[in-house]
Amino acid sequence: MKLYPKINSNKLAYYLIRVVTFPLMYMPFKLIHKIGRVLGFFAYFVLREYRKRTLSNLALANDLKLSNREIKKIAIQSFQNLAITVLEYPKLHAKKDLSKIIKCENPEIADKLYSEKKGIIFFCAHQSNWEVLFLDGTSRMQGIAIGRPIKNKKLYKWIVKIREKMGGKIITPKNALKEGLRNLRKGVFMGIVGDQSMPDSSYFFPFFGRRAWTSTAPALLSYKTNCPIIVATTRRINGGYRIRYSDPIWPDQKKPLEKEVKRLMNSSLSLLQQTIKNRPFEWLWQHNRWKQQTPRVIYKRFRHDCICIILPKKREDFEKILKHLPILKLIYYRDFIFLLCPKKYKNDTLIDSDDVIYYKNYKDTLLKDYRFKLVYNFTPFKKIKSHFLKLSAFEVITIEKLQKLALKKLDKTQISDLSKVFEAVICRKPISQKK
Repeated sequence: MKLYPKINSNKLAYYLIRVVTFPLMYMPFKLIHKIGRVLGFFAYFVLREYRKRTLSNLALANDLKLSNREIKKIAIQSFQNLAITVLEYPKLHAKKDLSKIIKCENPEIADKLYSEKKGIIFFCAHQSNWEVLFLDGTSRMQGIAIGRPIKNKKLYKWIVKIREKMGGKIITPKNALKEGLRNLRKGVFMGIVGDQSMPDSSYFFPFFGRRAWTSTAPALLSYKTNCPIIVATTRRINGGYRIRYSDPIWPDQKKPLEKEVKRLMNSSLSLLQQTIKNRPFEWLWQHNRWKQQTPRVIYKRFRHDCICIILPKKREDFEKILKHLPILKLIYYRDFIFLLCPKKYKNDTLIDSDDVIYYKNYKDTLLKDYRFKLVYNFTPFKKIKSHFLKLSAFEVITIEKLQKLALKKLDKTQISDLSKVFEAVICRKPISQKK
């Protein structure tokens, strides 16, 4: 006999969030922003995994050309921006009139198209508070937007209620294409957040000079409906928000679909990238923008976009690793691989990689480089582990650790074959079955 009813943890979390954030409903936006900056600063140091991902992503953004000092500064500011966005949900829920807080600088571009009953695809990113774009748009026009549900259904229902408060409608990714085509043809606008990683896609864009797989849904919808894409951006200024629309990017239906889709996506993402470059501290650097692989092949523990492989100095050990590197390249065939190799082996043939960094002494391997999310240390130099874990590495893996893990799948006679060890430990299924 049960003495206590079963507690729904999601409901409990929802009610706890609502109670804790209740005072925010009655605070001015400027005060919320001050609180957010304080909480975001501490969140940077407390949320270890998000901090590492943020630092690595900023370092991977080649086109920004940031120093390590700039990377840390923008990372902290990005956490502050995210904290402000989260704290604003209760305020957006409570405040009825948002017109004094959210202002579009050039609404006439979209208003004219809407008055002509022409559908619009608003293409946006996770900038400042991205929620204000849909709220502002639906205050003047009828619109829909794609929303990805979260595990806490009660909390997500509340978020959807906020997003739909001005009369808009949130649709699921599953129904996006069907609902998008139907609504655009009726002259309803559609909002799409287009800066998320989509490693299943066949299209990639060199986002800040780094390959980023992206959904082509905005361009496909544009081409099939002959509706333009408008890049909508937002920035936070003096406790409020300013929205700006790009000129319409029109499809040319006389040209082949594949060619036009690529042009439309390149044009849209180029504009989006430039606005992020202007204010990088207001973008969501915490998410896996450069994710290269799906969960189908590699276990989550080993699935990272930027890999560093450190090769040993001793010739015998070097050659032992060298002949097994091709299997690592096969596993991480899309990912950004960096090799740290002894200078004396400069003439040896290595696997294809994004870069080879040559070192003379083991202490030279202790680079202050935030790019690497996973480090394979094939040297006996133990300081490598503590060094890279202090930066952006989620884990530093040694041969001994891999062989120990491999015993769960292989017998002791097989763990001397490093190719088998790599495949058994890192992969969910044999590489031969990889698709």
